[in-house]
Amino acid sequence: MKHNYLSDKALKVSFLIISFLVIFFIIAPLARLVLFINPKTVSVIEQSSVLEAIFNSLSLSFVCGLISIVVGVPFAYLLSKNFFKRFNKLVETISDIPISIPHTVAGIALLFIYGKEGIIGSLSYKLFKFQITGTRIAITIAMLFVSLPYMVNAAKESFKSIDKELEKTAKMLGASEFNIFKDIYLPLSKSAIYSGFILVWARAISEFGAVVMLAYYPMTAPVKIYNAFNEMNLETSAAIAAYLLLICIGFFLTLRFLIKR
Repeated sequence: MKHNYLSDKALKVSFLIISFLVIFFIIAPLARLVLFINPKTVSVIEQSSVLEAIFNSLSLSFVCGLISIVVGVPFAYLLSKNFFKRFNKLVETISDIPISIPHTVAGIALLFIYGKEGIIGSLSYKLFKFQITGTRIAITIAMLFVSLPYMVNAAKESFKSIDKELEKTAKMLGASEFNIFKDIYLPLSKSAIYSGFILVWARAISEFGAVVMLAYYPMTAPVKIYNAFNEMNLETSAAIAAYLLLICIGFFLTLRFLIKR
């Protein structure tokens, strides 16, 4: 059978064109936004309300990433070990639901739990006179709800890919379940967990729908951008968005570099 080099070349060229279009689709709006930064927009980023909003987004999304490691990694380990037996697939499906639902829907659902009249929210208010909604705790809850599946899935797939012979050998040598998890699964899944952290952080820092339902104030950067845009001030919203974009890209590249190291 004669090999058709012409068709191979045409395929590669068409795929290359598609690749350039994809890159342009991503880069063009971001580059245009960055070019919006000029000496006139510096005054926007110096406003205390803008700085506070950006700080809230950066710090709370980072906290969200740390929490996702603490709760997501053990949960992923149980899923990878088929701990829930015949219900394992059901539990996996439930853990992925936050990815598939609109985040404004997630925000409303969270209000029924953490709002002042919600199950946990009302209990918190009655016992401690503390209202969860409208606080940084509420923001973190909203961020975690929509982003936690990314950590669970990243860690779970990594745990599943580990050679089971390593675990069998460790058990034969008398290693406990905890030591197997600590000395085999965690070290071999370190890169996946770091990647999961980046995904959680990136998803959390960009969250708007669920956050705005639980806590319009204190504002996060996405809420602040929306608030400025809603006030028909495109320049202010664009300036905040541009600075946030640069901060996010810088943080993202730093984390990627540390992971490769």
